[in-house]
Amino acid sequence: QVQLVESGGGLVQPGGSLRLSCAASGSIFSIYAMAWYRQAPGKQRELVASITASGRANYADSVKGRFTITRAGRTVYLQMDSLKPEDTAVYYCNVRPSSNDYPAYWGQGTQVTVSS
Repeated sequence: QVQLVESGGGLVQPGGSLRLSCAASGSIFSIYAMAWYRQAPGKQRELVASITASGRANYADSVKGRFTITRAGRTVYLQMDSLKPEDTAVYYCNVRPSSNDYPAYWGQGTQVTVSS
């Protein structure tokens, strides 16, 4: 059974920084991509950033130039700089295996609150 453990959320001032991490463990599989999603109250979950095993990264327009996604082995990070109140949400880690025989996996979520 695969587990994704997230950490790094918290309360920060506007303009501040935060780094999220997500570590995958359990059953072995080859990873195609890892990603971060977020969900604000009353809104649908949205893709924030993703990164493939080859290192290709993509970002939502709302976070370009402020967030950076990186990967080391089976740990994915999201460096968040110049945070805004609209970044407030629960952030979820997602892992997509290379094989279609395996489903995607989700972390438990970590709260990020940006407030003065």
